[in-house]
Amino acid sequence: MAEDGLVLVGTLRANGWPRISPVEPLVVGDELYLGMMWQSRKAHDLLADARCVVHTTVHDTAGTQGDVKVYGRAVDVSDPDERQRYEVALEAAVGWRPVGEFHLFTLDLTEVGYFRVVDEGHDTRVWRP
Repeated sequence: MAEDGLVLVGTLRANGWPRISPVEPLVVGDELYLGMMWQSRKAHDLLADARCVVHTTVHDTAGTQGDVKVYGRAVDVSDPDERQRYEVALEAAVGWRPVGEFHLFTLDLTEVGYFRVVDEGHDTRVWRP
């Protein structure tokens, strides 16, 4: 999902104001996983209000690189077997495995948007379940 290994996740803070935070995404099978440091603010945001947006980082002011926005609700992953599969896949992907407690979420997708400047036009796509 992210060539540079990072996406931005937008959450809602307890006071209703938005928060934007970097996260390292991992796609395993059909799931988009967001692992987070234990007790991080963004994780607490998602536990309190699961609505969020995940946005690829953009490095191209011309828009030719394109960007993806994924909207949905974060689902807290507590199943030990699924967490183990995530850890194994993460270690295979980046050579690192979490030590100790950490938060892990998948996304229940509500919408995905794609935008890219192509030639002199726009390539815009939207997916909704």
